[in-house]
Amino acid sequence: MKDFVLAPTLQALDAESLDLVRHAERALPTAHAPYSEFQVGAALLLDNGVIVAGTNQENAAYPSGMCAERVALFALASQYPGQVIRKLAVVARHQTGTELTPATCCGGCRQVMLEFEHRQGKPFEVVMQTEERQWVKAPSAQSLLPFCFTSSTLRAAKIN
Repeated sequence: MKDFVLAPTLQALDAESLDLVRHAERALPTAHAPYSEFQVGAALLLDNGVIVAGTNQENAAYPSGMCAERVALFALASQYPGQVIRKLAVVARHQTGTELTPATCCGGCRQVMLEFEHRQGKPFEVVMQTEERQWVKAPSAQSLLPFCFTSSTLRAAKIN
């Protein structure tokens, strides 16, 4: 957990992270979560100051839905190609609730986040709420997926 920053409350986050969390929170009403009733919002802060939001989109034919993080990342790729991500925030709440609830990025999202880091050649911070209701700022997607599978893994497989 080296280089991870823990904040005991949302208000203890730095101003930029707090603003990004609020953008992710404002996206929550557009989540489509009729099955889990677990709304997830994500917001990306780009180096140019643009914020791209995404929400989870469930489908009765699991796993045809999409997580909020991937919705935001794929929207970035199609709407702002070549732009660099500086930070990603993810939040969640139960559909009938008013308070944010802990949610961390799933493994599939971590892999996609890692690919975006590799594409841009630069890490980006990830802000999310832990099960202990603390806020964590991870220094990079790779820090969330230490034994990762990358394009270099595929290249090495071709050589062997």
